[in-house]
Amino acid sequence: MPQLTPELIAAFRRLDTCSVSNAIETFDCRLRNEGFADATLRCLFDDLPPVVGRAVTARIHCSAPPPVGHTYPDRTDWWSYILKVPPPRIVVVEDADPYPGTGAFVGEVHAAILQALGCVACVTSGSVRDLTAIHASGFHCFAASPAVSHAYAHVIDFGGRVTVGGLGIASGEVVYADRHGVLTIPDDILDQIPAVADRSREAEQGILRLCRSNGFSLDTLRALVQEHAE
Repeated sequence: MPQLTPELIAAFRRLDTCSVSNAIETFDCRLRNEGFADATLRCLFDDLPPVVGRAVTARIHCSAPPPVGHTYPDRTDWWSYILKVPPPRIVVVEDADPYPGTGAFVGEVHAAILQALGCVACVTSGSVRDLTAIHASGFHCFAASPAVSHAYAHVIDFGGRVTVGGLGIASGEVVYADRHGVLTIPDDILDQIPAVADRSREAEQGILRLCRSNGFSLDTLRALVQEHAE
């Protein structure tokens, strides 16, 4: 498992998911319609920079009250598990209710706990609340929707494979996310992605410069696009 060093994290923070997705395609390691979440997941804070980290997975229920009392007990073993995954960490939560998003698993307090545990973001097929306070903390959130209440949100299991936005994610996988969405990065190409993304972006800049220049022609465009494809 390659380490997400400060240098590698800094390199990813200056990229975006579109350029990283393009870079992954060059390795032909998965189909081009795989490895990213669909549009049911929203970036709730699109002014924050991209985040990268290893997934810490969990599944939750929110709708049904407990058999006894009004709250479910805190899963402090879940917090202990988070620390077993190398930092930085991104919490990935599948809301397993029939109608996800009834209650928010992450709000201001839980976001603060997760930050204290070395997490930089939350990705969930459910909902998040206390958006103003969480945004001010710099903790990134990607969710299907905001919510008013936490309802009966509680962890039912953790550490297994989850599905969010149609994307299957295993605990420990590298997750990268920004205003465009969420994707995973295979470990075996992780440290190569920034350089490949930079080269791809430079090639795109050449096409953009041509399209905006007085010397634009279809013949020149075709030649440049063919060179980029090779």
